[in-house]
Amino acid sequence: MARPKFKQRCVMCKKNMVIMYSSRQFPICVECHMKRINKEIEDPKFKKLLGIPDKIYRQSVFLRNIKESYLRFQNLTEKQIEAFKKTVKDLKEGNKKDDASDSE
Repeated sequence: MARPKFKQRCVMCKKNMVIMYSSRQFPICVECHMKRINKEIEDPKFKKLLGIPDKIYRQSVFLRNIKESYLRFQNLTEKQIEAFKKTVKDLKEGNKKDDASDSE
């Protein structure tokens, strides 16, 4: 059974609406979240890992939260890194499937 959804205003800009799945979720729109995570990464290992196109970050709240976590704590656990890589791979494969169906 699907979770109920409702809309709430973004707490940062107060103009965009955010689809909420839980009352414990932090209501932040994609644009404001992208502004928060759009900072330079110094560590070469994480720069390569987190250096994916903005288009993919815009598709996934999970990926934005992982990058925000790195920017906040300057480190990620192995499980976070594995989950990040798996999600990016799934989204990229999904985009390729979408592109192939568009050309038909």
